[in-house]
Amino acid sequence: MHLIIKASGEGAGQVSHLLAKNPNNLYDRTDKGVRVRMVYTKAEEQETEVLIHAEPDPVDLVRGTPDGYDITQYINDREFVTSSLFCSYIRSALGTALNGKPKEDYTQWVDHVFELELTFGPVASDLPDRMVEELFSALGYDVAMERGESAYSFDLKNRSTVRHITLRGNQTIQQALRQLFLLIPVLDNYKHYFISEDEIDKIKRYGEGWLDTHPLKELIVRRTLHFAELIRTYERKHGTLTFEDAGTAQAGVADGNREKRLNSESETLGHDGAGEDKVSDTKADTDTDTGALSPDTAPVRLNELRYRAITDIVASLPNKRRIVDMGAGEGKLSARLAYIPGVEMIAAVEPSGQSRLRAKERFARLQDRAGVKAVPEVMLGSLFYFDEQMQHMDVMILCEVIEHVEEYRLDRIMDTILNEYRPEVLLVTTPNKKYNEVYEMEQEQLRHQDHRFEWTREQFSIRCAQWAQKGDYAYEISGIGEHKEGFGQPTQLVKFSRRKEEQA
Repeated sequence: MHLIIKASGEGAGQVSHLLAKNPNNLYDRTDKGVRVRMVYTKAEEQETEVLIHAEPDPVDLVRGTPDGYDITQYINDREFVTSSLFCSYIRSALGTALNGKPKEDYTQWVDHVFELELTFGPVASDLPDRMVEELFSALGYDVAMERGESAYSFDLKNRSTVRHITLRGNQTIQQALRQLFLLIPVLDNYKHYFISEDEIDKIKRYGEGWLDTHPLKELIVRRTLHFAELIRTYERKHGTLTFEDAGTAQAGVADGNREKRLNSESETLGHDGAGEDKVSDTKADTDTDTGALSPDTAPVRLNELRYRAITDIVASLPNKRRIVDMGAGEGKLSARLAYIPGVEMIAAVEPSGQSRLRAKERFARLQDRAGVKAVPEVMLGSLFYFDEQMQHMDVMILCEVIEHVEEYRLDRIMDTILNEYRPEVLLVTTPNKKYNEVYEMEQEQLRHQDHRFEWTREQFSIRCAQWAQKGDYAYEISGIGEHKEGFGQPTQLVKFSRRKEEQA
């Protein structure tokens, strides 16, 4: 992970004083397992170039974390990519420049606009190239991005999702660094630390003078704060957020990476909550999409619309006493189902130990709530293992789960559900691949890095017909989210109903 700052033109030689680092001295510090170095590759009056490099200890990155015992936690990109971690590593080295407080003799240069070239990377981002470019071009930068070619010997993909970014424009050193310190974590959409109201102060501090007029302010704030409660706090202090460009913003809004969150308790529980994407059977993160986003109305997250659609269907069913929420994650959907009259038992099935623990805490707070009909029960389970406890339920739900399973395994899974578990009703939701074009995503890009596939409406319809026929079920396909002519809706939903003669 690195950042290269190149300044040209009048006063470029003063940049070293703004950074408070002597070009003739090597800056090399190691703190808490992270080595940070600053090297001037050029230090002349008309041109200064400095390389800032950080090298963390990959073991220290996960030591002491909740999942530190899990060997898979050591397989990640955190030691390589430029993220919030990188910003935290180099903040002390660039503190003088960020604060705009060099030695008195050089304060006049704090507000001096330099010809800058900023190069940083690699960046692992779920945002499409167009949106990455818009984040910086709105600030007056010319943006160039490079991707490496993937030299795989098998057919996976030929372009890396990792990008190296170069910005060229006229800006002060202080403002350029503040923009990077706010926008680099937005690109990566990951925070390695507890997210609190301090983040709101950081937005105000680093965003001063440019964020309020940025066309993607909504995206920046939401991906910085992650949690609904913090976003509401920000809005109370600074005014309601609105989409300047709904079609652009919806493709990139993702309120956090669940597998990496440290502050899930700031989210609201149950039927009053702001819906988040569930953790799937494979511990998936949230999808990068939202729902109905009319410029004239407040945006509603797509996952909220999913929950509403599912709970509405369940509420309308004549038989709904026993429900299985398969891949329940932290139990947000299960908590909503708990309020439906006629429900007597909800099994929140989830393989992840950490997610089950959070679900238990969530359900414990439902015990004394008015209107709760049945407190969900957390169960260890997986789509890949048969469990006789789940046989002959009234309703089984797979909300945003199947796309996290290898496609070749789905037929066997659906055979188990429809021919062995035999629920009276099965509800399944999954992304509509065609709708990714509305989000202006690249052709090969999936809505989340853990998705194994995404189907078009035609592909989904074909598979549903095959499954229904083999299981002797009737089925009905519908959509969730804003409809676009020629593209359909962002989420597909199928309702499988056991045939009446079978039920008799």
